[in-house]
Amino acid sequence: MAVLPLRVAPDPVLRQKAKRVRAIDPKIEKLIDDMIETMPVVHGVGLAAPQVGASVRVVVVDIPDQGPVALINPEIVKRSGEREVSEACLSVPGYRGWIKRSNSVTVKARDRHWKEIRLKATGLLAQCLEHEIDHLNGLLYVDHVESQDKLERVEAEEEQGL
Repeated sequence: MAVLPLRVAPDPVLRQKAKRVRAIDPKIEKLIDDMIETMPVVHGVGLAAPQVGASVRVVVVDIPDQGPVALINPEIVKRSGEREVSEACLSVPGYRGWIKRSNSVTVKARDRHWKEIRLKATGLLAQCLEHEIDHLNGLLYVDHVESQDKLERVEAEEEQGL
């Protein structure tokens, strides 16, 4: 396993729509393992494959009381409610912004064993899932910021991305 370098804006891989994974193979398994190893080192609660330079639909998230989980080809199948949250991103260092996210989401995906799973999430986990799935679609949280006055500069020690 290896800690992977992060891609930061304006890296073009962050703006591409990631390709669907067709099957689990050793390359995808290694990517998942490396992303799981990278996430705590970069202080993230989630990480999408484009953030480490791989334009494939793979996300890892740290689920409370469960640990890191890989989601392959994740898609949000249900959203409910709306709230304004302060968000940052490892790929947009030095900034935080206020955006709208769902109160809860249901995500359909495949796990690392290719089993179909559904994950229902609220709060920070729902926010994290929306954020990481946005990455798979070439979107960054700054695309959701309504105006520049909702974006603020932060010092490195204040920063923690999703």
